[in-house]
Order: sequence, then structure tokens, then C-alpha cells
Amino acid sequence: MIKHFNIKIYGLVQGVFFRASTKEKADELNLTGFIQNQTDGSVYIETEGEENNLNKFLEWCNQGPLMAKVEKIEVSKDALKNFSHFKIS
Repeated sequence: MIKHFNIKIYGLVQGVFFRASTKEKADELNLTGFIQNQTDGSVYIETEGEENNLNKFLEWCNQGPLMAKVEKIEVSKDALKNFSHFKIS
């Protein structure tokens, strides 16, 4: 079943290729949506896909790319927005 997750990730997640790495992972898992930097130093993701793939994506987000230091993740579910692809905003 297709689900929609809103994800906010805190820590050292800007300037460490987090957005580019996240797009690669989302594409690998056939997820759609977007990622963007926030002014508070976090990154914000909205993503949609099969629940199993979304769970794999969340596991990856807990680590992020090599140079990232993830401190906290907030996840909520939302209504589907039917994104066509995953993009970096």
C-alpha cells in the first residue's frame, strides 16, 4: 500500500551531501517526493511509496551519508500528494 511520510531530520545534515544522497536512496527504493534544507539546520522530506520501501528509507535516514551526524528524526503520516518523482528543492 502506498503511504506518505513527512520526515524532519536534525543534526549535522547540511553541507554533507545529505540531499543528494537522499535522492539517490529514494530513487533506488522507487520513492517520490522532495527534500529541502531548513533555516534551522535540519532537512525536511516528504516522500511516498510502498510502505516496505518507506521503512527501509527511514532506516537509512537514521544514519544518512557518511559525513552526516543524525541526532533526531520526526516522522508523521499525511494524505497522498501523488508526486511524480523525487527532487531536491
